[in-house]
Amino acid sequence: MENIRRSSIEMDKEEFRKIGYQLIDDISNFINTIDEKPVTPNESPSQLQNILGNSSLPENGKPATELISKATDLLLNHSLLNGHPKFLGYITSSAAPIGALADLLSASVNPNVGAHILSPIATEIEKQTVKWLAEFIGVSPSYGGILVSGGNMANFTAFLAARTAKAPKSIKEEGIQNSSNKLTIYCSKTTHTWIEKAVILFGLGTKSIRWIQTDASNKMDTKVLKTTIKKDLENNCTPIMVIGTAGDVSTGVVDNLSEISAICKKYDLWFHIDGAYGVPAAVIPKFNYLFEGLKEADSIALDPHKWLYSPLEAGCTLVKNPQHLIDTYSSHPEYYNFSNNGDEIAQNFYEYGFQNSRGFRALKVWLTLQQVGRSGYEKLISEDIELSKILFNLAEKHPELEAISQNLSITTFRYNPLIKTKNSNYLNTLNENLLNELQTGGEVFLSNAIVNEQYCLRACIVNFRTSKKDINEIIEIVLEKGKKVHLKLSKK
Repeated sequence: MENIRRSSIEMDKEEFRKIGYQLIDDISNFINTIDEKPVTPNESPSQLQNILGNSSLPENGKPATELISKATDLLLNHSLLNGHPKFLGYITSSAAPIGALADLLSASVNPNVGAHILSPIATEIEKQTVKWLAEFIGVSPSYGGILVSGGNMANFTAFLAARTAKAPKSIKEEGIQNSSNKLTIYCSKTTHTWIEKAVILFGLGTKSIRWIQTDASNKMDTKVLKTTIKKDLENNCTPIMVIGTAGDVSTGVVDNLSEISAICKKYDLWFHIDGAYGVPAAVIPKFNYLFEGLKEADSIALDPHKWLYSPLEAGCTLVKNPQHLIDTYSSHPEYYNFSNNGDEIAQNFYEYGFQNSRGFRALKVWLTLQQVGRSGYEKLISEDIELSKILFNLAEKHPELEAISQNLSITTFRYNPLIKTKNSNYLNTLNENLLNELQTGGEVFLSNAIVNEQYCLRACIVNFRTSKKDINEIIEIVLEKGKKVHLKLSKK
């Protein structure tokens, strides 16, 4: 047997260099010309399946050069481009180019950031990233936390920490079904759907949620919150948690966090803030008033892959007392040997969340935070908000558009032809059809929101490539497509 193992999966230095250089050149050209491409090629599943082909799993391997070349063509020419300056849909940001390089570097070393001994420098970088994210949004750097895949997982991670901290201690052994009092959760009607998933998956059931109505500004009505908690206590329920939203996904509204915090303190409830989208705006001094009460949160969810422009996936859970995460997630089976670090206590991230084996998500966030810096982010986020206001103002001034709402970097508006019909059903149908045209047309990508029963076009600007020129052009595209859709519908 030879002393050196030869493997078909390995690449020699020159092959890797040649393929890598070509890939970097192709990506550089793609990024440099992204604004010239359609936002989406609008290809159907069957068209894409035809492009891929219908062959069986290969019996024998193919050259890496050929495979990377084909994959490059597939992704660069057959994807929806959320890095395009006219992509304003959902809350998916333009991704920082340094993040792509970070993911390549991270995958090359492939640290398992579940235990310190498996990922020494990666663990320390993630710890520093968590500390910096806490500083970024203006809470104490003593908050602990963990990088996760996104908003759902960030909120789930905090949810279970809250349940462990506030539910009867017996549930770890006896389960929730043996809890004498019904555990109850409080959130506004605009809260993201993650909360419904959480109560179903983690055993509380949908009837445990108290959906608190919103006030005229679409914020959680804290008077109703207080009354509801009192009523539950009188009916032998066990309130454990209130969820405030820092930037709701439809309109960008931030709840009155300081009032919610005061109520949580009064009733000894866990105060969680879902800031997956909006909380990075706390970096801007003039918006500090919106986030008053943030420092009192027991836990906060935020997504660097939203308004910090990180590539997917990168969410984060921050917890005021990180011991709550350890109490919830830590386990020490006999086959773990992760605690032998001499005199120092090492942090093992498997004790902070769901995963044991974990990829190195923090590197791209850590590098981008350093490349941009606090002042750079303050400028970028401020510009996104300003562009959103420009869009709202243009819609407000145009006779064929209705401006509906503007909060943080989200504007909702709708097309209303010059007849200015009051028929709400027709306008809802018109704007729904218009959105479908816009999403498949390749010129611009918006999403939708339902605001006061009105179907609206929704533009969320978390995009460092978007400019005032793009906003003006988007208005023209909406008007042009809106007229065509209205004409088509009116002939039916």
